[in-house]
Amino acid sequence: MDKWILIDGNSIANRAFYAMPPLTNSAGLHTNAVYGFTTMLLKLLEEEKPTHLLVAFDAGKVTFRHEGFSDYKGTRAKTPPELSEQFPIMKELLKAFGIAQFELAGYEADDIIGTMTRLADEKGVETLVVSGDKDMLQLASSKVSIAVTRKGVSEVERFTPETVNEKYGLKPHQIIDLKGLMGDTSDNIPGIPGVGEKTALKLLHEYGSVEGVLENTGELKGKMKERVEQHRDDALMSKKLATIFREVPLEGAEGGIAYGGFDAESVSAMFAKLEFRSLTERLNLSAPGAAQGAPKAELNVVPVDPGDTEAASLLAAAFKKPNALFLESVGDNPHHADIIGAALAAEDTVYVLPKALLEGAEGQFVRDWLSDPEASKIGCDLHRTELVLARLGVHLQGAEFDIQLAAYLLDPTESDQSVSGIAQRSGLPAVASDESVYGKGAKFKVPDNATLYAHLASKADAVRAIAPLQRAELEKSGMNRLYYELEQPLAVVLADMEKQGIKVDAETIQQLGKDLEHGIESSVSEIYRHAGTEFNINSPKQLGEILFDKLGLPVMKKTKTGYSTDADVLEKLEPYHDIIPLILHYRQLAKLQSTYVEGLLKEVRSETGKIHTYYRQTIAATGRLSSQYPNLQNIPIRLEEGRKIRKAFVPSEPGWYILAADYSQIELRVLAHISGDERLKEAFIHDMDIHTKTAMDVFGVSETQVDANMRRSAKAVNFGIVYGISDFGLSQNLNITRKEAAKFIEQYFDVFKGVRKYMDDIVMQARQDGYVKTLLERRRYLPEIKASNFNLRSFAERTAMNTPIQGTAADIIKLAMVRMQERLREEGLKSRMLLQVHDELVFEVPEDELEKMKTLVPEVMEGALALDVPLKADVNYGINWYEAK
Repeated sequence: MDKWILIDGNSIANRAFYAMPPLTNSAGLHTNAVYGFTTMLLKLLEEEKPTHLLVAFDAGKVTFRHEGFSDYKGTRAKTPPELSEQFPIMKELLKAFGIAQFELAGYEADDIIGTMTRLADEKGVETLVVSGDKDMLQLASSKVSIAVTRKGVSEVERFTPETVNEKYGLKPHQIIDLKGLMGDTSDNIPGIPGVGEKTALKLLHEYGSVEGVLENTGELKGKMKERVEQHRDDALMSKKLATIFREVPLEGAEGGIAYGGFDAESVSAMFAKLEFRSLTERLNLSAPGAAQGAPKAELNVVPVDPGDTEAASLLAAAFKKPNALFLESVGDNPHHADIIGAALAAEDTVYVLPKALLEGAEGQFVRDWLSDPEASKIGCDLHRTELVLARLGVHLQGAEFDIQLAAYLLDPTESDQSVSGIAQRSGLPAVASDESVYGKGAKFKVPDNATLYAHLASKADAVRAIAPLQRAELEKSGMNRLYYELEQPLAVVLADMEKQGIKVDAETIQQLGKDLEHGIESSVSEIYRHAGTEFNINSPKQLGEILFDKLGLPVMKKTKTGYSTDADVLEKLEPYHDIIPLILHYRQLAKLQSTYVEGLLKEVRSETGKIHTYYRQTIAATGRLSSQYPNLQNIPIRLEEGRKIRKAFVPSEPGWYILAADYSQIELRVLAHISGDERLKEAFIHDMDIHTKTAMDVFGVSETQVDANMRRSAKAVNFGIVYGISDFGLSQNLNITRKEAAKFIEQYFDVFKGVRKYMDDIVMQARQDGYVKTLLERRRYLPEIKASNFNLRSFAERTAMNTPIQGTAADIIKLAMVRMQERLREEGLKSRMLLQVHDELVFEVPEDELEKMKTLVPEVMEGALALDVPLKADVNYGINWYEAK
């Protein structure tokens, strides 16, 4: 039996955008609305199993309703660009799923869905409408039920004619009368002023319709009678505006919405682009292009099992030839990963090295070769390989070329940097995906030796084939120096830092945990005192009742289940009551306790007493490093209790110090250089406070007239410009209207004309070349820069503006790290570089080298790259990381 599902695309996307936390992929594309929409869609597919499926979208801002009422939806805020840019992606995703999507100029999505439900009623087809808008309840019938989203898009409330009557005491067609009387602020439908839902329902229960109310105004009394008589035309117009039009010309629509399931490869490719890894796992999808397979028929595979002296002799001879190495290990964290096996491709033979050989006594000659700096190795993710081999006591040396690192430089927005993914993009024969060979999650299993050896051999052979193609591409794109002089040496520096680790005083963390517990208890007591009662602070429902019902604070936002008490709401409520800052502080302390105190303790390695993080070079499209297991770049330092966590990070040697050096406003200095803006350059050349200088110039005041709010606004726009902030983003940061934010951004550009010229010029350059690049030639391709779709094009333009700034800043600190390691070695210093945290480098330093390092570190950092304005590095030291700030 047929079952139709009709989805209101704009409504669901809008609700998902505001319900989900901000999400972006590594290319910087906002994805939270698409993610929320997709999770809802998957749930529908799994639970409802539709035979026909349609997602309807609004085609534009102007519909036939504007002909009768030009202010229809006139009070709606402009759609944030962070949401607008997701609609084309959402439509692309629907195409991958094979789901029909309709939009028609002059009509809203509601009208398309209304027309389809009329067809469904005529044909007697069971139909489900999914929307965030209760206007749709007017469509409910014996065959059509309405699912209205609650809690964003994670839950729905189902309505049939019976449930509409239970909740409102109305028939579905009376929903338009309800809107006619009470109006709808979201659509700017006026209704009758002073008539809310409760009053409107009372009138409808008595008189049945808007017309019935108007015909019986004589029975009304006082103000109500006056309002109804005065606004009778508004009520009739409002009813008309709220009425869904059900005669949209959709010839042949029924056949066009048939749904036969999705193509796994198409959906997998979209999920890979969007980096929806959890959804990929949920659907058990393989990586795009994954295929079962074995190495080429002519490939000679030789397993070198322990005790096989003949194979070992052949392998020893192969060590002297050009080769490609692939080491397979299982476990996301390389510091704890287990080796499965390895393969070495040399000329037309691939030698497979089982785990037993790599770890056993018979494999010492292999381990010696891995440690030989004169024996060159081509590989895939040699950085991880080095960390995994370190567990065997092997110091991997002789890294000549890494195809994963090269693939990242050639296209940093490509999320799949596996051997199979790179091989596919290189036009080489398919390499089986790991998932197809090992399974995934709880189903992971190392296969039989024949299958395993074939898989390892195919990977090593692919590495060998890929490397020369990438070398040629790096040469062609002018990135040889970036690869050979920066990224490849940096991989070695990072591995040294990671193996070294940073000492952590567990007792200090435990004491901080106790202090936080006391702080949490104190906050709870104060919150209860202000509330006048005890309640569950972690319960949004109970907290909402206290704040809005008991204390009478203004309601900022409501959810389907009651009052919203999210961070945005609480921050806006701060001026209204002393309880609000206490609740915000309580939440911060609770997160510090769970995420950072308890979380960091789990990461301290018992045998070393250290934390060994893992730096990823191939994640962020801007070139920034990413810290994992644990992420030491995210320790919150804006809150004093968060900063105190750094007290636990101490030198590993008695009498040594922690020294930290931090670039001062590096991205703004890069912007000054790249844009050539004289005002910006002047500020940095004369070592002025850049935010005060910006406030002086934008507000047209003297330095002494700049107050804290002016400087805060200037700081927000300074950093916002670097990150391509929109008026929506700035308004959120400063808690001002979008109109005020847009005006402030315009004032900024009027003053800093060089910055505006740079922004305009870089977009033109990107449109001409198809990419932008950093000062060190790091590229980021922007295929959407010429897109006809406004939202896609706008996103690409913002990316073009900020990538050269962020990317150059990332390159500079990487250069400083490589050169710093060289200087430490050249000068025979014992000091060690331990961490990179955004624009900061952290060292441990013996006392007798302290004065030397206080001079050497800023010298290297400030001299990493010559700019038109000076780079500045601030240096501090202490007995722990906290004291070094």
